[in-house]
Amino acid sequence: MATPSPTTALQTEFATMTVLLDLLKQEQEYLVSADTEALEQATPAKTDMVRQMAAATSGRHQALAAAGFPASDKGMESWIGATADASATSLWNALLDLTREAKEQNRVNGMLIARHIAHNQNLLNAMRQPAAGTDSPVYGPSGQTQPAGPSRRFVLG
Repeated sequence: MATPSPTTALQTEFATMTVLLDLLKQEQEYLVSADTEALEQATPAKTDMVRQMAAATSGRHQALAAAGFPASDKGMESWIGATADASATSLWNALLDLTREAKEQNRVNGMLIARHIAHNQNLLNAMRQPAAGTDSPVYGPSGQTQPAGPSRRFVLG
């Protein structure tokens, strides 16, 4: 299989990043609405898209190396400078903007996830606290109810 040109690889990477950013935005909507079922379904798609993004970046690096430039972002800038292709320059800058936006989106999503985790932990801690007037917690570490102590029922026999 022939190595694509840096322009083709850049177009692939841009398209992939666009889809990844859309998935991150969708993930944020699910996090805000606490839609765990939708999150559960969306996570594999996001994971797959992250893999595709890594492959697209690797493909661009390979295309740069095949064109005689360093396989890096600096190499991309050198290639753009050497080709003086305005559309490639524009696409590269747009990809960099999308990448920054995706990083920020991912950071915000991480904060939302941390907030949900803290909220859930606080709820669990509250349920584990002893009920008023009892010495034992309502729920134990296993999530099962704890006995309230000796039974005061009478045995009839």
